[in-house]
Amino acid sequence: MLTSFLEIPPTSHFPIQNLPFGIFSTAEQPAPRVGVRIGDFVLDVSVVEELAYFGGNLQGKRVFRQPTLNAFMALGRPAWREARTVLTNLLRSENPTLRDNPAFRARALHPIATVTMHLPAAIGDYTDFYASREHATNVGTMLRGAENALMPNWLHLPVGYHGRASSVILSGVNVTRPRGQVAPGNASTPEFAASRSLDFELEMGFLIGTGNPLGEPIPIEAAEEHIFGLVLLNDWSARDIQAWEYQPLGPFLAKNFATSISPWVVTLDALAPFAVPGPAQDPVPLPYLRAPANQGYDVRLEVALQPAGGAAHTICRSNLKHLYWSLAQQAAHHTITGCNLRAGDLCGTGTISGPDPGSYGSLLELTWRGQNPLTLPDGATRKFLEDGDTIIMTGHCQGDGYRVGFGEVAGKIVSAMGAL
Repeated sequence: MLTSFLEIPPTSHFPIQNLPFGIFSTAEQPAPRVGVRIGDFVLDVSVVEELAYFGGNLQGKRVFRQPTLNAFMALGRPAWREARTVLTNLLRSENPTLRDNPAFRARALHPIATVTMHLPAAIGDYTDFYASREHATNVGTMLRGAENALMPNWLHLPVGYHGRASSVILSGVNVTRPRGQVAPGNASTPEFAASRSLDFELEMGFLIGTGNPLGEPIPIEAAEEHIFGLVLLNDWSARDIQAWEYQPLGPFLAKNFATSISPWVVTLDALAPFAVPGPAQDPVPLPYLRAPANQGYDVRLEVALQPAGGAAHTICRSNLKHLYWSLAQQAAHHTITGCNLRAGDLCGTGTISGPDPGSYGSLLELTWRGQNPLTLPDGATRKFLEDGDTIIMTGHCQGDGYRVGFGEVAGKIVSAMGAL
């Protein structure tokens, strides 16, 4: 098995088989730049670039001493693969180039505890899909009954909406409880209040690498060539604000206050060994959504809730492979009108729920709209999130003796701002 000269335990999310990209800085060099995660270290890719280890599609491009991944992602898959190959070779256990060069190692390798992480991309646009059949069925059942759970269009297209890119935040940033108009119970008029039904949504997000010109859709068979990689994503949701505002145009203030993502972007090349068939699709989608294979990825996902002063407790286990609409279908559908995606655009999958109650990816489902509160180990209960609660999402693919993981995305709820 491919191994690194760095000692990496088999439970680490970041072996040599992964090498996810991110943006980091250090106290000694505060300018953000591109790094890859390897075990408990960050490899400074700008140093590798400066020392001229990259050629071919990366020759002279100078894309790694940049504060975002955008310039690198825009180069396309040949450049992504070349960078991955060079970095893998430098980190291999049998290669002395970095292993046996103390000066090179001192410049290029930084302990993870000494770095500060930043958003991986300048996100121009954010789109959130609704691609889990189980989640859509659960929510539809609550609102319309089991016989009308899915809207008539749902099995024909990946439903989505345009979100707010400015409030995409990095793991670890606190989330302020939003305030807005809510209509308690069956009230016909609203009141202005802090959300009482604040929720998480277990999602994954994919970052666009190479975009498409305005007016030229991305064909389904080429869609994954435009996807650079994936992150964990928590699309926080104020259910009571949403219940009042969403008709007729859908989510707005209930979703625009915060979307948390993990700092490390795991490439599709790293995920390739974990590709699996997606769910069977019936009816057969229209031709522009028919891929050679409805491909998913076997990414094991978990959500833990940590109350203020307490221990984290796992409340959900799901998997990316449950998505009905694939990443490729989401990208192809997004552009079928001629919409132009750009490097750094972020697309969320929508809540990823599985077939059993323990795999439901939101408190809305786990508590069935608050009717069945969760009981935590300390005896406390939750219908929705309380101030001081921290939500921690993790995800990994399990290989033979190694993992390809995403680390975590975490966010703590803090109280709403003072009275207006």
